[in-house]
Amino acid sequence: MTKFTGLLAAVAIAFFTIAGAFAGEKLKVVYHVSELEKVNFTLGNIANHIKGVGGPENVEIILVAHGPALKAFHEMNAEEKMSKRVVALQGQGVQFEACGNTMRAQAVQIADLLPNMFQRDEGGVVRIAELQSKGYMYIRP
Repeated sequence: MTKFTGLLAAVAIAFFTIAGAFAGEKLKVVYHVSELEKVNFTLGNIANHIKGVGGPENVEIILVAHGPALKAFHEMNAEEKMSKRVVALQGQGVQFEACGNTMRAQAVQIADLLPNMFQRDEGGVVRIAELQSKGYMYIRP
């Protein structure tokens, strides 16, 4: 991501947060992660996002994971620190979704993933497009 793209994303978040607050509507955001090395960074972004909008009551966040990033959510392989971050974010209402296509490719079942994750049989990118069509803002750190 270039500095300009990052700045543009920050401005968009600020604009829609303010606009949503005036409209009395909850901000809806879908985070997209497919790179294993960006999972912890993305979880940090989500925590900062919730704090930045004044708490979980002001935002609905769904994280869609696919590709190599899904390996971070395999219960056997998940780092303890990362698992705790996921549980904390789930406690703030963040929904974690796994791409069904990636699950099949990695030969994992929903029971193999961290608790309270959802499987999306339609695939991660299809789910992201569906959420965007429903008004969710798209963020890919």
